[in-house]
Amino acid sequence: MQNILLKKFLMLFASYLFAGQAYAGQDDGTTAPSLAELAKAADLVAVVRVLDTDYEYTREFPSGGSAFLEPLITYKANRPPEEILQVYEEGLHAGECYFRNPSVLEEGNRHLVFLKFSEDVKGQYNGLPAGCKLDVLVTDENRYALRYPLSGMRISEDVSGLARELAFQDENAFVADENITPPVRARLLEAGQLIKDGERYRYTVGVPLEEVRKLLGPDGVTTDRSLK
Repeated sequence: MQNILLKKFLMLFASYLFAGQAYAGQDDGTTAPSLAELAKAADLVAVVRVLDTDYEYTREFPSGGSAFLEPLITYKANRPPEEILQVYEEGLHAGECYFRNPSVLEEGNRHLVFLKFSEDVKGQYNGLPAGCKLDVLVTDENRYALRYPLSGMRISEDVSGLARELAFQDENAFVADENITPPVRARLLEAGQLIKDGERYRYTVGVPLEEVRKLLGPDGVTTDRSLK
């Protein structure tokens, strides 16, 4: 019973931190980097899908290891991007670059990532000190959008003016009741950014990536691949 309660507490705590992070970037623009600054510092800016992870865990939180990502759209690449990206992370710290491992029954989460070349291992990537990813969902028109409120890392831009109501076909647009804290759920429901959908809740607002691309600056778009 104690293990079950501990597990539930950790899930709720992680959900609280995750949701808090989504708002923190908009509340404190003096300390968070801009998208253009992130893109300039990165060696690779891309939309990716998580294929698999190989992590060690400490109290059910990842504490070291690699994630394997499939690049879907590349905006900036300081070398020819690999078919599968290996992103290594170690430790628990601000700006950590860990990814959720997909189950065998689902597609992996998609993210807009900002990565740098590893100084230690050839062909490997690391996240930037400020963070490495923003969560991306797929709309019913097969287009990409950042989930709003933004989640995954802090940025300085207030993108609320770019956010719009969208219909997502992505399984990752759904969240179970036990994976979101009541205060966060109430706040998102009141703002119309989350709705009840059967036994779960569904996110309803996003920022289209064609709008995000404009904020990356000239250093963040160095390829001619079209944005979906």
